[in-house]
Amino acid sequence: MAQFGPPSGPFRRRATLAVALLAFPALAAAQTVSVEVSGLRSGAGIVYAALCTEAEFTQPSCAWTGSAPAAAGPVTVTIEGAPPGTYAVQVIHDENGNGTLDRSGFLPDEGMGFSRDAPMRMGPPRFADAAFELGPGGARVPLTLRYFR
Repeated sequence: MAQFGPPSGPFRRRATLAVALLAFPALAAAQTVSVEVSGLRSGAGIVYAALCTEAEFTQPSCAWTGSAPAAAGPVTVTIEGAPPGTYAVQVIHDENGNGTLDRSGFLPDEGMGFSRDAPMRMGPPRFADAAFELGPGGARVPLTLRYFR
């Protein structure tokens, strides 16, 4: 009678090795993005950064995020785990620490910024203006926050 269940013997060892070899490149492909945020108007609150694909850009959440306490000078937020590809970074300075970008009407009350210091004209920038290539060596992304109030 045939045995069903997990493989055993030499086949099991080969199957385990094959799975390990397939999984390792995926882990090795994950990159680190260092977002260097300048222009904070205060050291209060938290700086949130998100690494976004074009489909996620300017949405409330992206697949890869990071945060750091705000400071009087520049702040670096580290984002880990993204595979190489084309992305844009969006950042907010949550000064009151409530976890959201506060607004009074159309304009935000707290600071925000985008990779490549993409211009904001009558709304958020276009993905193409903020996009950059994340390669196998990771990336350093400097940006300056803007405050509208």
